[in-house]
Order: sequence, then structure tokens, then C-alpha cells
Amino acid sequence: MSFGRRSPRPPRPPIIEAVAQPRPAIPEAITRCGVIAIGRRLQPDDVVALGRALVRGGVQAFEITMGNPGSLDALGGLSAEFRKGGELLVGAGTVLDEASAEEAIRAGATFLVMPHLDDHLVRWAVERGVPAFPGAFSPTEILSAWRAGASAVKLFPASAVGPAFVREFRGPFPEIPLIPTGGVTLESAEAFVTAGATALGLGSWLMGGHDAALVESRARSVVEAVARARRGVAL
Repeated sequence: MSFGRRSPRPPRPPIIEAVAQPRPAIPEAITRCGVIAIGRRLQPDDVVALGRALVRGGVQAFEITMGNPGSLDALGGLSAEFRKGGELLVGAGTVLDEASAEEAIRAGATFLVMPHLDDHLVRWAVERGVPAFPGAFSPTEILSAWRAGASAVKLFPASAVGPAFVREFRGPFPEIPLIPTGGVTLESAEAFVTAGATALGLGSWLMGGHDAALVESRARSVVEAVARARRGVAL
């Protein structure tokens, strides 16, 4: 019997397959400040003032959720206000199908966020060069979303698993950017970023009461928290 050197094993195929078309990059406005504000049930008359408050507080991305009366008008008004200056990136959330995605893009949305994973919808966005952030909860769903072409994956609901999930998930899947969303607050923001989150989606806490002064104050606080966490990770 020979105990000589074994022939080398062939390399394993990559765990994460490449998408058929170039994956749209995460917009710099999101990676730069690390916060996406989420506005639900906003009135078109109020949304611009809230957008300005977010900008003053340092938030550079604002997601308007679809499916509510006036949501398309709010999205359109916000996009028209900030399109020229570029201070605020405007996107659409709770995008459930192609029809609502198309309406949102026509209204001015530059990125799409879903509460669920629909491979077909993600590929539809990729074909049009629009960054898509589908919602996913398990490693299997997150990997499927990434393989479909997601620019990043929305970990939802993030409060159900906490920062520990992000930290452990990034061990085998360091390439997949996660955006924890759902129940994220100022108290948990730093822990999520330290665990490896690319950005955070904040809705109820950040937009509490739709009061512009409060929104500005909370925006500034969470942007500073993300910056502190990033500095700590970089040390």
C-alpha cells in the first residue's frame, strides 16, 4: 500500500455565484452615513419638511413606503425637491411587485426596498440598474437574495435576532452586506454596526411623531452613533 503524497483536490466552486448582470452598487449616500430613514404613512404636504430635517441631522437616504394613500405623491414631491441638489437620496419601500416598483421608479425612486424575497422582482430591478434591498431573515433567504442580484440584503425584522446574528452570519458570508431593519433604535445602532452591518434602516423611532425638530435631533444622534461604531471597528 502506498502512503505517498495525495494529489491535490480540485478547487471548490464558489459558494456565492455571480449574477448574470452587473450587480448595482449600494448608493454612496447610504454607505457614507450608514442610515436609511423610513417614512410610513407620510402626507405629501409634510414629507419635504421631514426630508430637510433628516438632511440637517446628517441622514442622506429616505425610503418612502408604498401602499398608503398619498405615498406616490409624497415620493414624487420629495424626489422633485432633492433631485437637483443631491442632498437626499430618495427610494421606495414595501415594494411588493413589478407594478408598484415601476410606479415608484416613475415617481423618482432611485432604490427599491422589499419586506420579502422575490427573486424575480430582484432580477427585474437589476436588469434596470436599480439597487434592490430585499428583505430576508434566514441565511438561506439572504444567500438567495444575494444570488438574485441584491445590492444589499435587508435583515428583517432585525430586532428578532439582534446584532449577534449579524456577527455570526458574517463569518461564512463576509461578502454579503446586511442592512438591519425593524425595531432598530439608537440603543442598538452601534451594536449592529460593530457586528458588521453596512447600514441601518430606521423607521418608527427615527420618524417618531413626524415632528421635524425631533426627527432632526434623532437623525443627528443615530448618525453619530454609526460613526462612533465605525471608528471603533477601524481601531
